[in-house]
Amino acid sequence: MGESDGGNMLNGGLVSLQAILEELKPSEQKVAQYILAHPEEVVKLSVQKLAELSGVSEATIIRLARSLNMKGYQELKLRIAGDLNKQVTNNLGSYQEIMMEGSIESIMQAVSWNNIQSIQDTLSVLSSDEVKRAADALSRARKIDVYGVGASAVIAADIKQKFSRINLWCEAYADFHAQLTSAVNLTEQDVVIGISYSGQTEDIIQSLTEARQQGATIITLTKFGPSPVAELADIRLFTSSVEKSIRSGAMASRIAQLNVIDILFITMVSRQQEEVIPLLEKTRVAVSRTKRSSG
Repeated sequence: MGESDGGNMLNGGLVSLQAILEELKPSEQKVAQYILAHPEEVVKLSVQKLAELSGVSEATIIRLARSLNMKGYQELKLRIAGDLNKQVTNNLGSYQEIMMEGSIESIMQAVSWNNIQSIQDTLSVLSSDEVKRAADALSRARKIDVYGVGASAVIAADIKQKFSRINLWCEAYADFHAQLTSAVNLTEQDVVIGISYSGQTEDIIQSLTEARQQGATIITLTKFGPSPVAELADIRLFTSSVEKSIRSGAMASRIAQLNVIDILFITMVSRQQEEVIPLLEKTRVAVSRTKRSSG
């Protein structure tokens, strides 16, 4: 995985721990569970004391921090402290269960709250360094392939629409065979974006493996933590892991993914304003003209 953003955004410790808890080694999982159960206590503890209380070695705690893309235990404590402060000041930190028998007002509130929460949590695990690297690679690419199946195909289509507006050669493929057909014809000048919230989608794994063999640069968009899809990437973009219990999890994860794509797109546009703004204006005018003539 890529390096974290260090002190740029001092929160996200608890979100990151919860996201990768099930993938951790038993000793790391043990200390992670202790931290999640006693976050207020942990921010005051030395690494030696935490090791003693959780029954693991100091080296295990350091490895846990590295698994979270953090530089060490001190950064983990700072980020946990930021999480605790955010929960107090904003009353954020948990998702709301959607009650199907509830009122329309309660559904509106819960769905909107969960979408907001997923975006805020994603800011804690999304690396600005990786966003920069992705923007650089995409801006230089001869061709951009985007692979996403099922719900991820919606994200792929959004990327194609955005990149087409700034005159980038971008194709989105929702069908596995179409993905493979394109992947075998890629070159070292090309970039592939593989989208899989779970990071486990077999079609995406096979398509990215083929694209990698052809020398293409691989960018992945997955939930935070290790996964087969993310392991294939040169550049890794993460969203938060939405709580499994909530019924709107798929919706909230989609909103978080779209937000990451918006961040990436605006990053690219902001660096090439002189070239790109006229292109955006041309497409806006063309679409507006079409609407008037068909109206």
